[in-house]
Amino acid sequence: MALKLAPGGKLVMIGDSVTDCGRAQPVGEGLFGALGNGYVANVDALLSAVYPDLHVRVVNMGTSGHTVRDLKTRWQSDVLDLQPDWVSCMIGINDIWRQFDSPRQTEIHVYLDEYERTLDELAGMTAPQVKGLVLMTPVFIEPNPADLMRAQADRYGAAVKRVAERHGALFVDTQAAFARVLAACPSAAIAWDRVHPNHIGHMILARAFLNAVGFEW
Repeated sequence: MALKLAPGGKLVMIGDSVTDCGRAQPVGEGLFGALGNGYVANVDALLSAVYPDLHVRVVNMGTSGHTVRDLKTRWQSDVLDLQPDWVSCMIGINDIWRQFDSPRQTEIHVYLDEYERTLDELAGMTAPQVKGLVLMTPVFIEPNPADLMRAQADRYGAAVKRVAERHGALFVDTQAAFARVLAACPSAAIAWDRVHPNHIGHMILARAFLNAVGFEW
């Protein structure tokens, strides 16, 4: 499979803290760690190292703490106004997490129906305007599928897959990408809180994204 990204294109990657990783504000592009220290920087590094003539512009628009509800409020300014050729979105772990770590603050919970409806709306307005859309599932770095938060993450991941299918987007199952590593490695060695991955986890995410767009290793 050939790489789907065209020369000189712009790839905007948006999401929450897992995407943000200390990126520059207001736009995460450029020198001196502007892309943050996570999977977005890994994607940029690998594209630049393996496809040096491609000159893809990678832009990090992740914002820590955000849910899909937050993304909706900034989608025009942080995605569409940047006129990307490709958009990658990985959102949902805060939508899930707040139900577990802040159970009494129900007004900040983004339940599954709102999550899928909002993501569907964002995908619907974006897909016709770009060359490619990539939807990545939220991931809870826990090998036991019976764990309550892991089970909820799987439900939200299934919603991402449904939205991707409806809009012809590329689908990245990040939970599946972690499964092989978790079979041989404790989750604590990848993410201390099972949410924010270390350098190993971020490379897993970068690899999963690049595989989806046809990266030839």
